[in-house]
Amino acid sequence: MSNKPAHKTRGLLLMVVAPSGVGKTSLTRRLVADHNDLHLSISATTRDPRPGEHDGRDYHFVSQEQFALMKLKDEFLESAEVYGNHYGSPRGPIMEALERGESVLFDIDFQGAMKVHKQAGADSVLVYILPPSLAEMSRRLHARSQDSEAVIHQRLARAKDEVAAWEQFDYVILNDDFDRAYSDLAHIYHAERQKRARNPWIGDLVQDLLKEEI
Repeated sequence: MSNKPAHKTRGLLLMVVAPSGVGKTSLTRRLVADHNDLHLSISATTRDPRPGEHDGRDYHFVSQEQFALMKLKDEFLESAEVYGNHYGSPRGPIMEALERGESVLFDIDFQGAMKVHKQAGADSVLVYILPPSLAEMSRRLHARSQDSEAVIHQRLARAKDEVAAWEQFDYVILNDDFDRAYSDLAHIYHAERQKRARNPWIGDLVQDLLKEEI
């Protein structure tokens, strides 16, 4: 029987934050698709499912009463109310994934990311995606025709506030070229997976190496 240590790696919580219209969803969905050890965090919400959405895949759809009870029992890493609906990141499945050596990606807003970071500490990694310019961000928001002019103005103002807090993030990526931005994001994920603190098995391996007769 081999006495070699098991190569058990602890996962990480990868929080990717960006203003609307910067390409965050495209970047994060590709990263998840390319890495079978990375899973998208599935939030609980009190809002009704939209057409095509499925419970357990897109969201965990719960009642107001269920959500309130989960919050009372401290079952969320973070939670927020948005336009009368509640959203939260369930703590249990996320922490269990870390213990299994899997990582969890959060497609999350600035406030939510800071809440998770406060709770998770060294398990969390904060990445901010910058637009090449606010003018380009405005062009993209107008091009997708999903928001009113007033909402677009609000999004641009919020983006300025977030960009001003860039020093709170571990990494900042400029998305002026999608392929390059994706490559940067993937390299960050790979490097964080290899950190010494997430790979406690290395210590035992090193000790074995040092005992070898040469």
